[in-house]
Amino acid sequence: MPRTIGLMSGTSLDGVDAAWMETDGETVAATGPTVTIPYDPLLRADLRRILDLAPTLSPDDALLADAVHRLTEAHIRAVEGVGRKADLIGFHGQTILHRPHERWTWQVGDAAMLASRTGIPVAYDFRSADVAAGGQGAPLVPVFHAALARDLPKPLAVLNIGGVANVTWIGADDTLIACDTGPGNGPLDDWAARHTGSAYDKDGALAASGRADAGVLGRLLTHPFFGRPAPKSLDRLDFGAALAASGLDVLSPGDGAATLAAFTARAVAATALPAPPVRWLVCGGGRHNPAIMAALRAVLPAPVDPVETVGWDGDALEAQCFGFLAARVVARLPLSFSGTTGVPTPMTGGRIVHPSRGVSP
Repeated sequence: MPRTIGLMSGTSLDGVDAAWMETDGETVAATGPTVTIPYDPLLRADLRRILDLAPTLSPDDALLADAVHRLTEAHIRAVEGVGRKADLIGFHGQTILHRPHERWTWQVGDAAMLASRTGIPVAYDFRSADVAAGGQGAPLVPVFHAALARDLPKPLAVLNIGGVANVTWIGADDTLIACDTGPGNGPLDDWAARHTGSAYDKDGALAASGRADAGVLGRLLTHPFFGRPAPKSLDRLDFGAALAASGLDVLSPGDGAATLAAFTARAVAATALPAPPVRWLVCGGGRHNPAIMAALRAVLPAPVDPVETVGWDGDALEAQCFGFLAARVVARLPLSFSGTTGVPTPMTGGRIVHPSRGVSP
């Protein structure tokens, strides 16, 4: 069975996760070592600036080109850090702009450089075909969640809380429904950085020190995104104007953090699903924040547990997913479905670049 290394750099901009596995893109035969390579503070700051500038950036912008080179170097170190041979790399890259309503999604990273330096074929550009066909381009992880959850009781919800939060709903008949639910860690990370200088709300301490403001929370929940049916997806900055106009900025640091943690949870609860899940399994960085987990348990009627309770590695899950999807690219299996991204028919995607032969469809 093919050996893959999946790579994921999420919207929280904290670094690169890498994970080794054996998979044919339908089943997972084995998982193996994982590693995280943090972005250095300068790269993280440059990427954050690029996110703000992305709508006006050209692909040959000097700031972007330099950041892409350094970002790819971090991915190379991640592959080397896994320490196991692989037949294929799944390279998501760094999303800097996601506008599916304009049939545009932009992930950056030099796949050819990655293939050349590692000597391993690289599957990349997982989202473009879906978006070009009218899909949301996200989330792509549901088919991987379904493979892992094959023997678990259903309906089941798998909630990923990164910079943006998304959910996979798996029905008793294995039907897949998925969508972004709203902001995840992103606004809380930004708030913590602004008020404490820390890159995130460590251990949920800032949010735990305050109380959620009902007025601000109510205004945030009127955002038009919550009235749209699934499938639907977000860019990390889509709620920027709403947050600025909500009155959040007049709150104390603790109350603002508590409000943002509550907002993440209430957005999840507001997501319409076909039937109530019997359980919520949480992955992504948000599961490490006790304030977010407490807020979820306060508003969701079913048990809410980190994915480790069923033996999954919540820190590696998205990286593993892109190793899984890379195998699906090679096998020409669908990456997305009408219930997960809204694409009209099951959609294959991705491209492969070889160390010496270049790009193949």
